[in-house]
Amino acid sequence: MPVRSARGAIAAVTAAAALALAACAVPLTPTDSRAGAVETGSGEASAAEPAASPAGSTAEGTPASEAPHGPVPWTDLKVLSDPHTYVGPSTATIADPSVVALAPAPEPNLPVTVVSRERDGDRDVTVTDTSRVVAMDISGSIAATAWALGQGDRLVGRDASAEFPGTEDLPVVTGSSHTVSPEAVLALEPTVVITDGSIGPSDAIAQIRDAGVPVVYVDNGATFAGAEELARQVAQALGVAPAGEEVAGLIADQVAATSAQIKQVAPSEGMRVMMLYLRGASGIYYMFGSESGADQIISALGGVDAASETGLEGMKPLTDEAMLAADPEAIIVMTRGLESVGGVEGLLEAKPAIALTAAGQNARIIDMADNQLLAFGPRSAAIVDALARALYAPES
Repeated sequence: MPVRSARGAIAAVTAAAALALAACAVPLTPTDSRAGAVETGSGEASAAEPAASPAGSTAEGTPASEAPHGPVPWTDLKVLSDPHTYVGPSTATIADPSVVALAPAPEPNLPVTVVSRERDGDRDVTVTDTSRVVAMDISGSIAATAWALGQGDRLVGRDASAEFPGTEDLPVVTGSSHTVSPEAVLALEPTVVITDGSIGPSDAIAQIRDAGVPVVYVDNGATFAGAEELARQVAQALGVAPAGEEVAGLIADQVAATSAQIKQVAPSEGMRVMMLYLRGASGIYYMFGSESGADQIISALGGVDAASETGLEGMKPLTDEAMLAADPEAIIVMTRGLESVGGVEGLLEAKPAIALTAAGQNARIIDMADNQLLAFGPRSAAIVDALARALYAPES
């Protein structure tokens, strides 16, 4: 499965789970009670005003790259002497979930004509106004990228996954199943909508375009390089192309620095790690393999992608045979997914094959917020750093 379609696979699985869970109202991702609504922070139904200045912005002249990935330096952490033998679950938490914005914020150079990368073929789209932007995708990466580009004050609507400081009062235009409400989007009077095809339905997006709103589709590959390219394409759509190159460079530098730091504490014999997608109430259990995004994260952690090693590609339904063949020492899951199966104990009871693996025997399950795990974007390095702390220094 190409990395470009990995999020599409997640979206398809999520949509199937949504249908199964509709009756019991189990959320698939962190949601907002305003999902699909067009109320402002005051509760008044109207087109939203642009958000306040981006939270997390550095003072003018302060390089965005100086933003910390965690409050405690690695040298001060209690790193496990042998992570292979550690027993117990842990949670990966980004210490500072803010998205750091470029400062001073670049001014858009408009109009600009960009390529909208759509499933049925590329098309040219001209953007003349970026004063009211709606950014939406399954992981919240597009909104976070716009924020990092210093354009957060232009956002007027977001998806349910785009949860980071400063977005609290932005109306949510998607539901828990990542479906778009065209009425909610149009009520915000957007001057441009940026998306990636991971949410829909496509008819809803077409309705927005038919109303005269420029819609730009961007590539959003589930890789670190994909996050860099996303920065470039979102920047082009917003008329701040040079800022896209700057943010792309920051992502690359931060990921490289974080990965190098992690490898100093990772064991020489890499931990065998696997990532799972869980939706227990609907009986959905998927394994992430190569070209899914999980492989890149596990590699950055200095680990061995146990699923890829068995030849698994993309996302595939979990089978006992595949799980036992992979025999991971640690399993990474989304927090709400773990909750949906009844926590660690519930997961091991529901899937005895997992209980037979090294990860199951040591209850070595690491969970991370749904809207962060696999959210490649400006916080890529911070996500990897948080996972590494949960894997190698869980008691710190």
